[in-house]
Amino acid sequence: MRTSVLSDWLAQRLDRGNGQPIYRQLHRLLQQAILSRELPAGSKVPSSRLLAQELGIGRNTVTQVYEQLVLEGYVSSATGRGTFVADSAPDEIVGAPDAEASSTPDAPNAADAREPGVLASGRTPASSSSPSPHRATRALSTRGARLIAGAGVSKRQWGAFMPGVPDVTKFPARVWSRLHNKYWRRLRPDLLTYAPGGGLAALRHALADYLRTSRSVRCTPEQIIVTTGIHQSVDLAVRLLSDPGDVIWTEDPCYWGVRSVLHVSGLQSRPIAVDDEGIAPSPDDLAQPPKLMLVTPSHQYPLGMVMSLARRRMLLEYARQHQCWIIEDDYDSEFRYGSRPLASLQGLDTSGQVIYVGSFGKTLFPGLRIGYLVVPEALAESFATASAELYREGQLLQQAMLAEFIAEGHFTSHIRRMRTLYGQRRQTLLDAASQRYGDALPAVGGDAGLHLVMQLPDGSDDRRVAAAALERNIVVRPLSGYYAQPSLAPSGLLIGYACVPDEEIAPAFNTLADAIDATLPQFA
Repeated sequence: MRTSVLSDWLAQRLDRGNGQPIYRQLHRLLQQAILSRELPAGSKVPSSRLLAQELGIGRNTVTQVYEQLVLEGYVSSATGRGTFVADSAPDEIVGAPDAEASSTPDAPNAADAREPGVLASGRTPASSSSPSPHRATRALSTRGARLIAGAGVSKRQWGAFMPGVPDVTKFPARVWSRLHNKYWRRLRPDLLTYAPGGGLAALRHALADYLRTSRSVRCTPEQIIVTTGIHQSVDLAVRLLSDPGDVIWTEDPCYWGVRSVLHVSGLQSRPIAVDDEGIAPSPDDLAQPPKLMLVTPSHQYPLGMVMSLARRRMLLEYARQHQCWIIEDDYDSEFRYGSRPLASLQGLDTSGQVIYVGSFGKTLFPGLRIGYLVVPEALAESFATASAELYREGQLLQQAMLAEFIAEGHFTSHIRRMRTLYGQRRQTLLDAASQRYGDALPAVGGDAGLHLVMQLPDGSDDRRVAAAALERNIVVRPLSGYYAQPSLAPSGLLIGYACVPDEEIAPAFNTLADAIDATLPQFA
């Protein structure tokens, strides 16, 4: 098939040597062609497979760009028909180059404005290097554009098989309501104002007692800083412990939400591969010490392996020698099935290099928006001051209720009940998968947490499978999206089971399997 005008133009302008990701370049160039109306409303753009072949880039890269353009309203996608420039482009684009000024006289003529990849007027899109000086631009910042381009947040936050969401219907609402009524009846004015630095003292004391007992965390109440969750905890830590341009190690794959926090922080994120023992820095990695490391030792997200004791000791000694900070995200540590929860990495730290972070989003309910850090004693006052200065926290009524909820034993009782329930649901999901596929699609990381990963055959497009599942009202996440280079990542699906009633798991999995079979010919 001959190279289209659009593909030709893109190929000439994609610069593989300038250090800017191909994804961002392709996204910007297609935006430019649409905004300048060289690709008019209704024009069909090439398929992701065709454009990837003609440009010599990964199909996943093109697919991600098209998905982002759909989200931004530039194009619309119709199953079975293709992708078209949307009809909703405004009549006048502020900052877009003038059509006449951007003409290219020697560009090839277009035989049909609706032909895939052919520009409407026969001209190539306007050059981005010569915008009109009389027009104001309204573009996102570089880091803002990077954040939006890589956003992983889902519009759906509930239902089969949304990963990382607990069953909020099992939350002890009566106990919580009793505490809520108690504090409102005996209202204290100090609970309706801004929170003191570090959070409510009663909650910090309750948390210290719980963490010492259940997670082997060594801390005093003063070392605990209450936040709104993992994102804010990591944001606070990197702001206080690093400068723009510093290097941070992240596990590859890792949680997309934390990766987004790091993208806008100004840090250089260096993905480090994981193996069966957790994060596994190579000799080359170790030769270039980072300023920080972000790890999930108790339950690697999303693959689920546990960091070995030998690897933990190695990281702690390396951090001590090179004065690196380790941020320990104790993800899903409370939910292990068939064994006791593992002790924290922080509990092994003797040199004060570990920042421990956790939250109540999975153990209670995400909407509570309460998390915490445990910082070395020497940093406690600085972190408390910075938290109050940057975020002006509140929610003291919620913190007071939570403190009493923990102190009265309701928290540990709830975790025990949910651990049993989630363990049963995990097994029901594994049984459903085995009944449908046998050993053809193995599951990994399923002995802890709220999700498992189903591996797909090499070369499978897990994003297409996830999209096909969503069309059937089933939410799963493609594993490749958690890797630094999705096009080179293994293929799989994150399947959350915690928020799915027992009786709905098998029917929902069969619906998911129908999507898999429809997308992957070998299972049809």
